[in-house]
Amino acid sequence: MARLLGTLRSSQPVARFQRSCGLFPAGEESGGSGDPAEGPRERGARNGAGAGLRCPPGAGRADPRGARSGRGTEGCTQKYIVKNYFYYYLFKFSAALGEEVFYITFLPFAYWNIDHSVSRRMIIVWSIVMYIGQVSKDILKWPRPLSPPVVKLEMRTNAEYGMPSTHAMAATAISFSFFIATMNLYKYPSELGLAAAFVFSTLVCLSRLYTGMHTVLDVIGGALISAVLLMVLYPAWDTIDHLLLTSPFCPLFSIVVPLVLCYNYPKLDYYSPTRGDTTTILGAAAGASVGFWLNNQYAASTYKSVQPGLPLITSTVVFVLARFFVGILVVLLTRWLMKSVVLGVLGYRYKFPIRDLEARRRLEVEVPYKFVTYSSVGFTATVIVPVLHKLLGLM
Repeated sequence: MARLLGTLRSSQPVARFQRSCGLFPAGEESGGSGDPAEGPRERGARNGAGAGLRCPPGAGRADPRGARSGRGTEGCTQKYIVKNYFYYYLFKFSAALGEEVFYITFLPFAYWNIDHSVSRRMIIVWSIVMYIGQVSKDILKWPRPLSPPVVKLEMRTNAEYGMPSTHAMAATAISFSFFIATMNLYKYPSELGLAAAFVFSTLVCLSRLYTGMHTVLDVIGGALISAVLLMVLYPAWDTIDHLLLTSPFCPLFSIVVPLVLCYNYPKLDYYSPTRGDTTTILGAAAGASVGFWLNNQYAASTYKSVQPGLPLITSTVVFVLARFFVGILVVLLTRWLMKSVVLGVLGYRYKFPIRDLEARRRLEVEVPYKFVTYSSVGFTATVIVPVLHKLLGLM
C-alpha cells in the first residue's frame, strides 16, 4: 500500500499521462509515452514545497519551431510540444471549469434560470468544500509534480501546495450536488444526470494531470474528500437551508464567521494565492447568503421555484439568455467598481499605490479587499440583478 501511494504521489504517472495525450517537453527526443526514471532530486522533493516550485511555466506561446514555451514566476522557461490538439484544448477548457470564470457564470445562472433552492445548496456545498480543501493544502504542504519530467501549463497556481486538488473537489461537489438537488425536482433521466456529473468531474480531474499541476494522489484525494463531505452535508441540507432563510442571525453569521476564518487562515513562509482565493469564495458565499435571507424576509424573491416534474429550464431560450447576459454584465461591473473603490480606500489608509502587488498581498489589505469585493458580487447576483430583471420584464 505504501509503495502504491508513493507511486501515485510521484511525478512519473503525471508525465506518462501527458505523453500519452501528446504533450512533450520540447527537448524530449522520443515521441512515445516516455517513463522518466525518478532521480534523487524528486525523491528529496517530497518533504517540502520548494522543490516542486522550481520551474513553474505558464501559458504557452508560439515558437517558430512548433514548440510552445511557458515562463514561470521565477523567470524559468520551459518549452513543450503539443502533438494532439484535441486533448490540449479539451483539458485546457476542462481546467477552466474549476476556476473563477466558471463559478461567476454558472452559479448565478442557476439562481436566475434554474431554481433558487438548487443554487443555494450548490453555494453552501461549494464554499464549505473549497474552504476545507484550501486549508488542507497549507496544512499538509505536499509539493506539486516536478518539472521536469512533468510539463506545466499553468503559472499562478504553481505557487500553491498540491494536496488535495481543489479543482477536483469543486468539480465533484458542484456536479454531484447539482444532480442530487435536481434529480427529484425536474423531469430528466437520472442515469443521464449521474453520467453528466461523472463526466464533468472526471474531465476536470484529468485536466489537472494534463496541465501538470497535480499528482494522481492529489486528484483522487480531492475527489474522495469532496464525496465524503457531500455525504456528510446532504442529510443537513434542508436544515441548513431553512436556517439560511429564516434565522435572524443569518446575516451576522454569514459575514462574521467567514471573516474570522479568512483572518485566521494558516500562515506560510512565503506568499501563496490560497488565502486570497479562499477569501474570494467565502466572500461570494457570504454576500449570496445575505441576499437569500433578505429575499425571503421581505418576499422580494422574483423567481418562482418550479414544481416537481417540470422540464429543467422552463423559460424560453431568449429569456434565459437575456437574464444571463444582463445579470453577468451587472455582476462584472459590480466586481470592477468595488475592486477599484475598496483598493482605493485601502491604498489611502495604508499608504500604497493601487498597482503595488506586494502591498495588495498583505493580510490587512488582501482579506478586506477581496471579501468586500466578492461579497458585493454575491449580494448583487441574488438581490440587485433579480430586481433589474423584474424591471426589464425578464421574469
